[in-house]
Amino acid sequence: MHLGIDLGTTRTIVAAVDRGNYPVVTFLDTDDEMQDHLPSVVAVRDGRLIHGWEAQRAGEEGLPVLRSFKRALADADVNTGSTIRVGDAEFNVLEVVTSFCLGLRQALTHRSSISERIGAGESIDAVIAVPAHAYGAQRFLTLEAFRSAGFEITGMVNEPSAAGFEYSHRQGRTITSKRTRVVVYDLGGGTFDTTLVKVDGTAHEVLGTVGLNDVGGDDFDVILADCALTAAGRSRDSLSTDEWQALVQLSRAAKEHLYPQSKRLVLEVAGDEVTVLLDDFYEAAIPLVQRTVDAMSPVVGALDSGGPDLTEVAGIYLVGGASGLPLVPRMLRETFGRRVHRSPYPAASTAIGLAIVADTEAGYSLTDRLSRAFGVFREGDGGSTLNFDPILRPDQTVSSTESVTVTRRYWAAHNVGYFRFVEYTSVDDEGQPRGDIAPFADIRFPFAPELQDGRDLSGLTVVRRENWPEIEEKYVIDPHGMIEVIITDLHTGYQQRHSLATGG
Repeated sequence: MHLGIDLGTTRTIVAAVDRGNYPVVTFLDTDDEMQDHLPSVVAVRDGRLIHGWEAQRAGEEGLPVLRSFKRALADADVNTGSTIRVGDAEFNVLEVVTSFCLGLRQALTHRSSISERIGAGESIDAVIAVPAHAYGAQRFLTLEAFRSAGFEITGMVNEPSAAGFEYSHRQGRTITSKRTRVVVYDLGGGTFDTTLVKVDGTAHEVLGTVGLNDVGGDDFDVILADCALTAAGRSRDSLSTDEWQALVQLSRAAKEHLYPQSKRLVLEVAGDEVTVLLDDFYEAAIPLVQRTVDAMSPVVGALDSGGPDLTEVAGIYLVGGASGLPLVPRMLRETFGRRVHRSPYPAASTAIGLAIVADTEAGYSLTDRLSRAFGVFREGDGGSTLNFDPILRPDQTVSSTESVTVTRRYWAAHNVGYFRFVEYTSVDDEGQPRGDIAPFADIRFPFAPELQDGRDLSGLTVVRRENWPEIEEKYVIDPHGMIEVIITDLHTGYQQRHSLATGG
């Protein structure tokens, strides 16, 4: 069984490979009705985590619920030791995501449209996705959770890159010899990404990607809820936590049922019905959509100077559940004209694209790029300064099938090497990291042979000495985007290996 799985912020959607077709898998909810997704929700019942439709029902019964847990993975400081709260209980973040993936596997096996096709003990091969600007830790935690839940992961693809496959599969007629590029506008529940893809038949090459980790459908829900409070003459402080969460959920449901012709909607604020004019909601939401349009400038030229350069662009493809808000395509068409296409299955586009990648007979290939740069600060001048080395540029080409290796060799000049790895988005004129900087891992390596006995090197004074050995640093980026560093003393053979996505 080959699947494409999109672990979304609000919904998890699965598409299957079926003889050249990629149908969306449906799931039985608690009323035994078929639904085209599994809610990305966890709850606590009798001290244990429950998931999906069962968790959503538990929330309606007043039990502790955690929605949009995927947003916790986007935190720059998240790691394998991070915790997250569900009501009054605290859980390890990896435990929560793994538990949800186990619940997904159970739902696929026993309560889905493909349950009869999954035999007892049969392997479930899956291609999964992460936001294009996911930190290394988010990639690792997502991969580890699926693997721990028993999925055989055959690939991990950036979400907008996957949607690019769905575009060329469905909108291939728009791609010509002169217009070979597709801009994917992916507005999901928790993040926004836009990617420029060059399409040559079944070969896809990512030329550039940018994104925002703090803009998504959840934010529009909050804006609509605030509009309802204004209409009711209330403030957030006047509502209990449960009342506010209920209002946000009602706002989400109402937003998802809006049509371009809608003029108003009715919401309930702490038991009282209020009417929100759509013009008021859209006016409050325009700055959020404009942020996504502005973010597209690096991949769609000339935005800063006026009109976009669409000479080689076949289409701008709107995907992600939040792109269904009528305001989004309206604003994009005002900027980009008629070349804006909205996926007929915007929420499922990524999952369908992942299923296309999972289809070994489809013949599609992907050359992607890193969305974040990666580098290291090392000790210099006897420990008095730090020198920065940009190991991987954000436009580094990576393969979906093979590892990429980068090697550094040098003669050590200190007794200990203290490596401070970071992810970042850009460098200044002096080559220093700038913008969105996140610590990745700290590693200490003994250059002095007498220190290569496994002792704790923390707190050891770094001193400059002469005649130290030649050191090799080897960085291996696997097809999932995971980075491993192997540091070796080429004279003694002493070596350390670190999987940097885990922070160690």
